[in-house]
Amino acid sequence: MATMVQLLQNVDGIVQESYDRKKNAEAQRDDEFRAALKIQSWFRATKSRCYLKYLNNCATTIQKRWRGFLGRRFFRILLRNSVYIMKLNFYNSQATIIQKIWRGFYTRKYMFNYYSRKRYLEGLQVKNEIIRAELQEFADIQNAELQKKMILKQREKEDNWARKNHHLKSTVVIPGIYNSPFLMYPSELEIRLHNSKPLDHPKEVSSAEPFDPTCKSYDLPKPKVLPPIPDKKQGPFRDPKDVQDQRYKPFQPSLRVATNYTSVEEAREKLKQQEWVDRLNDNQMVELIMTKEEEFQFLPFSKQKIPYDPLLHTSSQYGHLPYGTNYFRETIDPVVTKPFRTLVPPIPLFDKLNDTYSQGQV
Repeated sequence: MATMVQLLQNVDGIVQESYDRKKNAEAQRDDEFRAALKIQSWFRATKSRCYLKYLNNCATTIQKRWRGFLGRRFFRILLRNSVYIMKLNFYNSQATIIQKIWRGFYTRKYMFNYYSRKRYLEGLQVKNEIIRAELQEFADIQNAELQKKMILKQREKEDNWARKNHHLKSTVVIPGIYNSPFLMYPSELEIRLHNSKPLDHPKEVSSAEPFDPTCKSYDLPKPKVLPPIPDKKQGPFRDPKDVQDQRYKPFQPSLRVATNYTSVEEAREKLKQQEWVDRLNDNQMVELIMTKEEEFQFLPFSKQKIPYDPLLHTSSQYGHLPYGTNYFRETIDPVVTKPFRTLVPPIPLFDKLNDTYSQGQV
């Protein structure tokens, strides 16, 4: 009980002390808050830096391991390719050496063999001499033949001249111009004139032979044998056979002359008769209509005896047909007995086509 009394006596001091402590706490609250905030920020920054450093160390380790793996892998590939290229170059060099040795051996033995080449050249020289001799012989033969032809041509020319000038030879009474009395013997031309025969004169042809319009004029006779036609024609000339056929072509009357004078009237009369044959008179038309009505009376389908006539648009394999083709349209095949001929006067310029050749030329 005494303790309670003592405490009640000290209540005011305790309350005052609590108020003082409260005021001190309120006064120091900002400083403590800032101090706590600063401590927390430093701690969190330190923790974050430690964590980031840990992450960087982990990433560095992973990258180091991965890059080491890729480097070793690429190095192996590069090493394998380098070894392959080195072996390939080595084998190629060895193959080149083998080919070089073999080609040298083959060339020296078969292609550029000195002794075989020498034998070939010697044989070629002998063959060339033989060919040169044969060519020289052939050239001599050709020259001899050409000289012979020239001599024959000159002799023929001299014989022709002698035959043309046969009247210049010497006679018993008068010496010729080539037989001088001052010479010991006649000249060669005089001897040639004596040995040649004069040219034959053309015989006169009697006028009793038949007339031929191929001659140049009417008073000349018809030649028995035509001159030979050369194979190669000089100039823009037609074939002689075409010209001969054109000369002796049959008579070509004009359309006015070849057509009958009464052809128009005959055609009209024939057309009129054809129209009368194709026409139907009234009595025939009436009988035809009555017959059709009797045939197509209405009867039940089971009692009809008329054959089925398919529809127009289904009876053709080419599609729909227009209505009226089967009953209202009549098709008549025209019968052309003679070709159509016009009655206009002919053109004189066309009648003179291929008729402008001169006479006497075959």
